[in-house]
This record gives sequence, C-alpha cells and structure tokens, in this order.
Amino acid sequence: MSDVEKSGFLSKVIGPKKRWRAYKARVKELPGNHRTAVEAIERYLMHFVPTDEDSNASMFEDLADLFEQAAADGTPIREIVGEDPVEFVNAFAENYSEGGYVPARARKQLTDDIERAERAAGNETGTEDKTV
Repeated sequence: MSDVEKSGFLSKVIGPKKRWRAYKARVKELPGNHRTAVEAIERYLMHFVPTDEDSNASMFEDLADLFEQAAADGTPIREIVGEDPVEFVNAFAENYSEGGYVPARARKQLTDDIERAERAAGNETGTEDKTV
C-alpha cells in the first residue's frame, strides 16, 4: 500500500488530521476515569466503517463533547453509558455510519474497560461505585 493510499485510508478512519489531533488533545484533558472510558469507546468505534471522513470526525468530536460536559457536571460514567456500554456505543455510532462488524472480543473489552474506569472513579472520590 502506497503512502497516498495509507493516508487516504487513515483519513477515512480518523478524519482529517487536524480535527483528529484536536479531538485527542481534548480527550487528554479529561479526568482519568472519563478519559479511560472515552479511549475504550474510541477503540470500539474503530470497528465501524465510516460513511465519510467528516461524519467520522464529527462522531469523535461529539464523543469528546459528551464526556467533557459529563466531567464538568460530575456525571458518573454509568449514567452516560447505561447498564450496557456496547448498546450505548452501537446506538451512538448509528448516528454517524452504517456500522460494521464488531468482534465479540471487542465488545467484552469495552465492557471491561468501562467497569475499570468506574472502579477508578470510586477510588478517586473515596467512595465505591455500586452500579457495576
């Protein structure tokens, strides 16, 4: 695969580079538990086939918006993603693409990562989150 083909593929997957870097910088500024959850969702979303690079970039920017607002409001991660993180992310992604195949391993990884982020949130506040 040539560099041009690779950059075209990456552009389709993550959107224009400038927007991707801005998104990653926003995620880096989130509190640890919210950042862990966003990174888990991001990994899962990479399995979806974007309809176009603008939609895909918008999807990640909207994800950052959602978690920035939640962090500012002190909203627990489980209130954002609900009881089934996979269902939440699938519904979220449907707004931006026609979806794609997501292996069972990726679904389990997402659920495990969200639970780990919740446990970390309980440790940061000194209280244990019982919603797992």
